[in-house]
Amino acid sequence: MPNKRVNPEISRLTAEKRPAVRNAVLFILALCLLLPALQVWDGWRARKERLAEVAVATTNMSHALAAQAESAVRVVDTVLAGVVERAETDGMTGAGRPRLQLHLKNMAAEVDELDGLFVFGPDGHWLMSSEDRLPLYTVDDREYFQYHVKNPDRFVHVGKPVRSRSTGEWMLPVSRRLNNPDGTFGGVALGTIRIAYFSSLYQSFDVGQSGVIMLALDDGTLIYRLPHNEKLVGTDISNGPVHQMYRSSGPAGTAMLRSKIDGIERLYSYRHLETYPLIVATAQSKHDILEKWLKSVLGQAVFTAVAIALLLYFGRRLVRQIVIRDHLEHELVQARELLQEHNRALAVLADHDSLTGIANRRRFEEALEMEFVRAARSGAPLSLLMFDVDYFKRYNDTYGHVAGDACLRQVAQTLRDCLVRPADLAARYGGEEFVALLPDTDPAGARMVAERIRQAVMALAIAHAGNGAGIVTISVGVDTSAPGAPAGSATALVERADALLYQAKHSGRNQVCGGDLAAS
Repeated sequence: MPNKRVNPEISRLTAEKRPAVRNAVLFILALCLLLPALQVWDGWRARKERLAEVAVATTNMSHALAAQAESAVRVVDTVLAGVVERAETDGMTGAGRPRLQLHLKNMAAEVDELDGLFVFGPDGHWLMSSEDRLPLYTVDDREYFQYHVKNPDRFVHVGKPVRSRSTGEWMLPVSRRLNNPDGTFGGVALGTIRIAYFSSLYQSFDVGQSGVIMLALDDGTLIYRLPHNEKLVGTDISNGPVHQMYRSSGPAGTAMLRSKIDGIERLYSYRHLETYPLIVATAQSKHDILEKWLKSVLGQAVFTAVAIALLLYFGRRLVRQIVIRDHLEHELVQARELLQEHNRALAVLADHDSLTGIANRRRFEEALEMEFVRAARSGAPLSLLMFDVDYFKRYNDTYGHVAGDACLRQVAQTLRDCLVRPADLAARYGGEEFVALLPDTDPAGARMVAERIRQAVMALAIAHAGNGAGIVTISVGVDTSAPGAPAGSATALVERADALLYQAKHSGRNQVCGGDLAAS
């Protein structure tokens, strides 16, 4: 008899322990899978952070390099402007000649960026030089000389790099046109910067073993590239990745690109100089950037493997000592509460647009059907406003998607602020389209609300260069269901409002179209 009383209790405990042991084993196995998954996730996150960190560094470096190049060319440009002013005012004959000659020598000696200062006549012959002699050859075949012959403007010209016929060194020519008193071509004032100057300047920057620093004209003519290879000076790199990105993305940018010169993949940051037709780019190789990250990941992988081995060893011993039932019940209650909390959060997220914070299309469609049933039952009018941000694609193309998102949030906030009644609903319909559902509102009232919203959006004065008004505007389609319309007319109401929105856009945008009573 005692045995009969004990056996059911043992059976009950055994039945409770078996699922507990099984769940504990599954839990340990899940941890063994979770640890490498977390390792992979953390490694990927660290990789992204490393690339982002280097992107910021290369962007800052390109900005500094661009500032240095701008400063160097600006110094030479300033000196040239003084030479042109002296030559055209004091003349290059008589008492003015020795003063100008002395000025050229002093400037070439005092300005580090300058290698030499020269003045050429309209036929290309040498008239003055910062050096002690005047060569007999002419420069009328040089690109910078031909540029000033053909172009009457007085702006500085940064020419293609040339090899000096006197010294054999590569030079970057910076020149200005000289005019005769009658405005005709009177010659060229030239200042030269040695390419070696940029070499000494850029070699002080650390870009890693396979990094690159590049200076080029914006037409694709290479001036200097670190590591330096004299054979590349003056070559055309307009089809290279940096210039292709410059043509598509604008004056500054950062991207992972593969070089056409050596085939190495690098993270490039480039910047076009503000005043002069030059582009500076700096890059670090992907291998150099991720080398330390890879070593760190491998070290963490070893640590994770050891942790999993220890977890399996101690887990096997601890599973036998787990008291399961109360623990599992406690975990189940916590999990249920957490799930309910998540479900409540998801219910809120399901009805609201994550970008703008107003109702989403799903919430709008539910409200539309409900209000139609109510309008059909009560005979009250129901109005729908449909909005569209004018030329929003142009806005994104001009200012970028981050600015576009900020614009949509401002428009949505304005829409919500203009709807004062609790029953009114503002929603994002999709993309740059918004809707406002106005129960118990006749056509005149709906049009008045639409106009108020349109003017409020204009009052934001968000700059929009791609819009004729110069600011962000909206077009609005307004439609009202006839009193007593059946619930099935909801789709027709949306279609009519959308058609009126299209009519407003077709009629010139930034206007409200509709507001007359329409039969369902």
